[in-house]
Amino acid sequence: MPLVTPLARDHDKDVMELAEFFNETLGFPPNSILTMQRRPRIAKAFIELNKAVMENQGGVTAEQKRLIGYIASTTAGCRYCQAHTALAAERYGASQMRIENVWSFRDSDLYTPAEKVAFELAIAAASVPNRVDAELIELVRTYWDEGEIVEILGVIALFGYLNRWNDSMGTTLEEDAEAAGDKLLAKQNWNKGKHI
Repeated sequence: MPLVTPLARDHDKDVMELAEFFNETLGFPPNSILTMQRRPRIAKAFIELNKAVMENQGGVTAEQKRLIGYIASTTAGCRYCQAHTALAAERYGASQMRIENVWSFRDSDLYTPAEKVAFELAIAAASVPNRVDAELIELVRTYWDEGEIVEILGVIALFGYLNRWNDSMGTTLEEDAEAAGDKLLAKQNWNKGKHI
């Protein structure tokens, strides 16, 4: 049972107009947004932040951003966000093989050296306490420019917010996201946990 019940999709017209963004990303407005709209300014600000973070201005692709979000969310333990990021990664072109094998990225030819470094950054930055150190910073700078680093850390931080929000709220997982989790994350023994 969620801590706060999501409101109807049409509860706030302005929020729902902004939430159209998620129809492309996920195919539906997420229950996290439907809960946030109890305070429309929070929902609107979050949607605008999400749009800004997920905008591609450098070499970090939409697919890579969703895989980074998945790794950060798994590191933080949020099953709701794991399902959402896997679904969105697939919608943005990730093969099932890339999603299923992302946790063996260090030894896999499915990922570029630059992606592997971004994934290491996602794990280190999503860990508590934070594990980003001088050695990792130098490695990240080898593959990504400063604007791209801002985009990557923007994704990690965005999902840090969502991980805390959805795990604390026990946000109910949507049917399509649950199906994506069951399909794409089976190799990681994923289940929806408390997000019923």
